Amino acid sequence: MINQNSNIISNANENGKVNIAPTLLPFQPFSPLETEDEDWNPRELLGILRRRALVITVVVASVMGAVTYSTLKQEKIYQGNFQLLVEPVTGDNTLQTLNLPDSAVPKSGLDYESQIQVLKSQEVMENVINKLKSDHKDVIRKLRYDYLNDYPKIDYNYLIKNLTIRRLGPTKVIEVSYKSKYPEEIKIVLDTISKYYLTDSLKKRQTKLRQGLEFIKKQRPVRQNIVTQLERKLEIFRQRYEFIDPESKSNSVAQQMQTLDQQRLDVNQQLATARAAYISLSTPEGKLSILNNAPIYGQLVVQLRQLETQISAELVRFQPDNPVVESLQEKRRNLLPLLQEEENRFLGLRVAEATTQIQKLEVESRELAKVEQQLKFRFQQLPILTRQYSEIQRELQVANDALNKFLTTEQELSIGVAQTEVPWELIQKPILGKFPISPDIPRSLLLGLMTSLAAGIGIGLLLEKMDNTYHTVESMKEKIKLPFLGSLPLDKQISTNQLSNPNNGVAKEENWLGNLSQKIPQNITQNIGWFSNLFRRRHSSDGYYGQGIFWESLQVLYSNIQLLNSDKPIHALVVSSAMPGDGKTTVSFHIAQIAAALGKRVLLIDADLRRPQVHKVSNLHNLSGLSNVISSNMPVEQVIQQIPSMDLLSVITAGPTPPDPARLLSSDKMKQLMEYFKKNFDLVIYDAPPMLGLVDARLLAPQTDGMILVARIDKTDKSALIQLQDTLRSSPINVLGVVANGDKKKLSGYNSYYYSKRKESRLG
Repeated sequence: MINQNSNIISNANENGKVNIAPTLLPFQPFSPLETEDEDWNPRELLGILRRRALVITVVVASVMGAVTYSTLKQEKIYQGNFQLLVEPVTGDNTLQTLNLPDSAVPKSGLDYESQIQVLKSQEVMENVINKLKSDHKDVIRKLRYDYLNDYPKIDYNYLIKNLTIRRLGPTKVIEVSYKSKYPEEIKIVLDTISKYYLTDSLKKRQTKLRQGLEFIKKQRPVRQNIVTQLERKLEIFRQRYEFIDPESKSNSVAQQMQTLDQQRLDVNQQLATARAAYISLSTPEGKLSILNNAPIYGQLVVQLRQLETQISAELVRFQPDNPVVESLQEKRRNLLPLLQEEENRFLGLRVAEATTQIQKLEVESRELAKVEQQLKFRFQQLPILTRQYSEIQRELQVANDALNKFLTTEQELSIGVAQTEVPWELIQKPILGKFPISPDIPRSLLLGLMTSLAAGIGIGLLLEKMDNTYHTVESMKEKIKLPFLGSLPLDKQISTNQLSNPNNGVAKEENWLGNLSQKIPQNITQNIGWFSNLFRRRHSSDGYYGQGIFWESLQVLYSNIQLLNSDKPIHALVVSSAMPGDGKTTVSFHIAQIAAALGKRVLLIDADLRRPQVHKVSNLHNLSGLSNVISSNMPVEQVIQQIPSMDLLSVITAGPTPPDPARLLSSDKMKQLMEYFKKNFDLVIYDAPPMLGLVDARLLAPQTDGMILVARIDKTDKSALIQLQDTLRSSPINVLGVVANGDKKKLSGYNSYYYSKRKESRLG
């Protein structure tokens, strides 16, 4: 019966129309920091601080310790400064814009960043150090005497470490600051630097202008020579190729080619006419047409016809041997050779004329072909010549622009050198602060405490914000407006590999299972091996009790599913989730196991054609599966596999991944398969892909009794689940409810309960 039905289903769509599967649903990206409720009341805030107390404490202690240590270890540092008004120099602006012609962007007369680097350069600082040692050697000797070995040697590294040069906003003012723990050192260093900058600024600017003018004068003849060479090159090019203008040259060659084409057409027409005439001379009709125009031949024909007329007339009167008739016959015989000779002569003359005409036209055609070939070659060379001409002109234009720029710059630099330059102006003399800039202990500690608290609380709140998941089942129930079917504990020891290892066990569990097998129907006892394997424990108590609470949770979940609609039992359902990794495949597989163990004929179908997982958790092969049945005529029984030791549980794996899974799942054949499965099994479970961004589960759910959504504690994103809940409100999908997976609190509570019970039993 299965074979017949499957063959009918396989051929259902062979002659039908092709169903176009809907494309993927548009996925609206969501921020991990956005939830359905952003307001935190004091109680929730207190709970967050308690949950993140360790992080906050570590951050506060670390920051305060670092601030306190650094503050107490700091030495007193003083600082002084002076300010310079920097005027841009005309020559500087000219030199800077030399390589930027036609620039429409106004540029500053002085590159402040570069100028500051020059002022801090080692060459400038070495000159300052030499001047400092020569002008203030007595002060330096006194400092060394007062501070003994603590006073450092003044060199470039020491000076540049304490020196700060910066521009005051967008102004033309440069501020020079120097800090040190020796106030006397600050005063002499700032005095020396300010004097050196003022005396050195004018000299360097004048030197820069003179160097620029000298460079321009050396480069101007070179630029002039380049322009002359390019002008000569352009002149030679025009003379050699008769190339005045690319457009006119192209028009001239095109006109010549057009005229030549017309001439060749005329010659070919004449040649065709001559050849036709020559060919006609070889045919009787052509010869007769030519001979009709021959005068002598025509006269001879007339004479022949007259003789034949006379002969015919005389034969009426006389016998053929009559002398008169014989005389006329003799004349006729003498006239025939003359007629033939005239025919040959005239036709030969016409053939010679036709041959000569053909030869003449062929020679003319060949000459025209040669000329045409030459014109084509010249036409093909035009793009190359045009490109060369344009390159020469472009190079000449660039050279002329560069020469003009050099001439203009030379004039500007000459004027700049002749003018009197304004030096930098000291608008604030070197001053020394009365109080040290560091450390300010009370302020530093207060700021450190505030900063550490803010950082600790901020990091704690940030971690809570970024952790956009449900931490407890209660919070999930509160936020999700869907029926809650149950929760499953997080137990890593639950593995489907246990199905094939029923050898280890304990007599207590076996006796319990034996008693259970006597109370349940016969069709359930065949699956008692799975029960025995599920409850078997190793020699650690955690394994047993973890498996026990997982089993009880599955029983509650399955019972809640069956109680959703007592009038109409659920025969087919879809298990999906909002995002990958929520455990939908594990839930699907264990629901199928629990239903099969309770006597249901269960079919588990891996409808996740994109990332199938059922074959992995069930230890089955995935060589062929659902995708093969939908896309080919393969009978459905060939892909139905049985779980070892569970005769009532059948599995259809996904099969090879198709290029368009949604097209297969939305086909008429898939709908027929779903009806067939529903009729032949007590419960059909479809393990569907995640719903956000994918349409697969939405295609399957309307054909079933409903859908179960799996959400994982500490894993499923709140925003994703809320967004999915909102989209399901306007869809025809019957959402049976939500299953919370990975409930650590439930598992720990169960273990604690049974530990206490075991302890009480031992004491008793």
